[in-house]
Amino acid sequence: MEAAQSVFVESGYHATAMDEIADRAQVSKPVLYQHFPGKLDLYLALLDTHTAELPVLVQAALDSTSDNGERVAAAVEAFFDFVNRKDAAFRMVFESDLVNEPEVARRVLRMSDKCADSIAAVVAEDTGLPDEESKLIGVALVGMSQVVARYWIASGSDIPRAEASRIVAVLGWRGLTGFPKQDEDLATSS
Repeated sequence: MEAAQSVFVESGYHATAMDEIADRAQVSKPVLYQHFPGKLDLYLALLDTHTAELPVLVQAALDSTSDNGERVAAAVEAFFDFVNRKDAAFRMVFESDLVNEPEVARRVLRMSDKCADSIAAVVAEDTGLPDEESKLIGVALVGMSQVVARYWIASGSDIPRAEASRIVAVLGWRGLTGFPKQDEDLATSS
């Protein structure tokens, strides 16, 4: 799996050959086919692993504190951590040359939805906003976090990771403060 991932990350799906993966893994091509019927099956198995990771990281970030400003910062940091990994798994998730393959698109969308749903649950609970509006906020924070984190790593920015993540978190938090917590809303209307 590690050998396949490194080849997919370096070359993309279409330019990767099963021969190259077998060579890198130091196994014969028939051995590789004993485990995976085809290249797409191998790619999807790797994608399943990586798309399962990010929602867990986001949920752990949200569960790490009850302070919502810190929650936003931790959730944004989860995306920066994911894109900064040495294995560059994010390239398979967010920059795949198979983006139009229905099975790939479905997995990536499911992962993004899980991340957004976790954020939306906190927003809905704290603000009393309807589920649909809370989901929109969750999708916005997820989209902003993953796009900026990918931009940061691709651009080779001179901004340290912690500072880049902090900037995005401040932007997200300032936007979220426009939706006060229910108990704060009640206190100001009394």
